[in-house]
Amino acid sequence: MTENPKQPLDNTPQSPQRPLKIAKIEEDQKDNKEEEEEVQEPGTVDEPMSPNPRLQRYFVAIEYIGTRFSGSQQQLKCRTVVGVLEEAFCKFIGQPVSIFCSSRTDAGVHALSNVCHVDVERISKRKPGEVLPPHEPNVVRRAVNHFLQQHASDIMVIDVRSVPANFHARYKAQERTYFYRFLSGSDSSSIFEKDRAWHVPEELDLHAMQKACKVLVGRHDFSSFRASGCQATSPIRTIDELHVSEVPASTYFPYMPIKQDNINKEECDAYSIKSTSDLPISSTSDSDNCSLGLSNGGSNVGFGIRKRHRCYVVKVRARSFLYHQVRLIVGVLKSVGTGDLTISDVERILNAKTVTAASPMAPACGLYLGHVKYDLP
Repeated sequence: MTENPKQPLDNTPQSPQRPLKIAKIEEDQKDNKEEEEEVQEPGTVDEPMSPNPRLQRYFVAIEYIGTRFSGSQQQLKCRTVVGVLEEAFCKFIGQPVSIFCSSRTDAGVHALSNVCHVDVERISKRKPGEVLPPHEPNVVRRAVNHFLQQHASDIMVIDVRSVPANFHARYKAQERTYFYRFLSGSDSSSIFEKDRAWHVPEELDLHAMQKACKVLVGRHDFSSFRASGCQATSPIRTIDELHVSEVPASTYFPYMPIKQDNINKEECDAYSIKSTSDLPISSTSDSDNCSLGLSNGGSNVGFGIRKRHRCYVVKVRARSFLYHQVRLIVGVLKSVGTGDLTISDVERILNAKTVTAASPMAPACGLYLGHVKYDLP
């Protein structure tokens, strides 16, 4: 997720047989694995005048756990999302490719769905030089996943679509949605949550955090939420949606099944619990929690049953973000939740227009790129 469009959109697509690897790597290293993304305004990106008809551009949606990646962008001697994906494509089609992500994520940041594009020229392996019709998107997805799973268990292609040669994954993105997960509780976090959420030992005031979100929604000068090194031309950004809610901690079992009309009574009775998915978590009684092995910390918990943390998720949606903007916002929201900051303090920080006024930045482990929206052709 970076804000800094230092990698220009080429006006003519490069053949995957001769990718500009060195220039691409050097440019990506300058980006310092930033998290937020700046999008050029519509009409400012020159479209290819004569796209190569031998190439097929694909949009590729991927999910990954960011823990063992040194960010998404290609870097020398580092394991990155783009590097692993390019290697899998190369094994599939037999020639190198260049992959461009919609959003750059930092080391440790996860993605439920990041989108990239790649240009592929399908050459016959039996008759070198003979160009064949492009692969169907489903063939691309299955084949790339086959090669990914040979060496990686933390990244997967979830969707592929054929798009026109001028449809750029980064510049055509209309908005991006990020999520940030907190776990609140005095006990240490579960090993199943390691590097997947920010464990905060203090109790959090949900209502105070929700009020703080309202201060930051809308169009503002977010200089106070812009890390040093950000090279965006302007600190003005518009946050379309920002809120925090409490949700069930999803890694605990048994889980609560979602009510569905097509599930019959026998299937529902097979579950050991009844669904309460239509109720807010605060309305679930302590006795219900104990029956699920999900306790907020009472004396009724059975031996060997882990006490449950409270789980909070921040959702933020905007067209573009400044460098580390989301994590700086989350840091302030956490300080409001613990009582270290008030709503007036949030207004003061926003108006200060300097990052030194903000709270410490939230760690990368709780941040998830959730969705990138396009008007697909």
